[in-house]
Amino acid sequence: MRMKYGVMAALLLGVGVAHAQNKAVEAQFWMDLATSAMSIPGMPDDMMESGMMSQMMGGNAFGSTKGPMGQMGKSLDTALWLRAKPAGIEGSHGIPAELRLGPTLPLLPPKVERARGERDSGPDEVPEKPKGRILFYWGCGENVRPGQPRVLDFAKADFAEYGRFMTGRHVADRGAKSQPGRSVWPNEKDRRRVPKDGSFVGGHALSGDGVPASFKFAVAEAYDFMPKIAMTTRGEPAASITVGWNAVSNAQAYFLNAMGARGESEMIIWSSSEEPDPGWGLMTYLSPANIQKFLKERVILPPATQQCVIPKGIFANVEGAMVSMIAYGPELNLSHPPRPPKAEPSWQPEWVARVRVKSTGMTMLGMGDEDTAPRSQRRSRSSREDMPTQVEREMPQNSGREEDGGGVGIPDAGQMLRGIFGR
Repeated sequence: MRMKYGVMAALLLGVGVAHAQNKAVEAQFWMDLATSAMSIPGMPDDMMESGMMSQMMGGNAFGSTKGPMGQMGKSLDTALWLRAKPAGIEGSHGIPAELRLGPTLPLLPPKVERARGERDSGPDEVPEKPKGRILFYWGCGENVRPGQPRVLDFAKADFAEYGRFMTGRHVADRGAKSQPGRSVWPNEKDRRRVPKDGSFVGGHALSGDGVPASFKFAVAEAYDFMPKIAMTTRGEPAASITVGWNAVSNAQAYFLNAMGARGESEMIIWSSSEEPDPGWGLMTYLSPANIQKFLKERVILPPATQQCVIPKGIFANVEGAMVSMIAYGPELNLSHPPRPPKAEPSWQPEWVARVRVKSTGMTMLGMGDEDTAPRSQRRSRSSREDMPTQVEREMPQNSGREEDGGGVGIPDAGQMLRGIFGR
């Protein structure tokens, strides 16, 4: 009997695998759009987006859309995958004239290089255990809530306790990646930045060896680069601090977190979540499904929100405190042929494409009643009227290689610890 059930299970598994293979698409294209702004009193936008700040952020390279803050201004990362060309190709992305980068962008397979500063670890090398404490607060409001802060003392904590302390929601990366088998922009051939007046709206077309001739599509205004976030802060660190921002067109939700150091041995962390989530995994693109999920869980802020109060005294006597925020944009999923309303299990598109959009901002705390927005945004805080968007049906995944789904996870411990207390 056991053998009988084992054979049946194997047959069913085989059917599932074959079904997944039949549904695989021939080509997939990812497009990540990001807008980043740093609000510093008296510093013009042009200085933030070019010159000194641009050099500090490392110029234009693939990956500028990643992380909580990319390069200032507008950034674009794209990646093409072809089933028939596992090594990638030298392709071309035909773009609208409104992007102001010419008629096409070259797509190239990324070079696999050893990371700068990377070296083999010796057998006797033991990471130094950090010292000090992390204090974590959460929620918007005038006063610190009962049960806060959550405290992690490195002198007493082991890795398991660190894991419990830092656990938070996270999502898989479902966007453009620079990895073997994909053809990407920007690349070594073209490192131009997106002009500040560049727009992604209009017709797009992909071409190259193995690219389906039908790979053409249009992007509507709802999925263009989002406006900059213009942040303001009111209040002193010893008191409550009100963080305000402009209504960002097409924003689906917002999230904020702040960090600062008190002396050399104490790190203060705060997030706008109503639940104890530091938000390490939330300062990135979120799918429409996860936006709705996290809104229901009161982890991210509704799109009508335009201010959040950091409770009194959290950042008193804290040096270099910064607050970051993200406006989650809509997501566009395309396929050819378009997915029918009631698709049969055997339905298979020739190609699929995804556009993701976000806007991030950052400013300093403890600057008093300052309008920390860049000058150009102080003159005009109004952004385009919010446009109702209809997010399309989730596109088929590429052989299950990318899965979306908000979960609970622990950020990279080594990376986090290296960033704490300068170690």
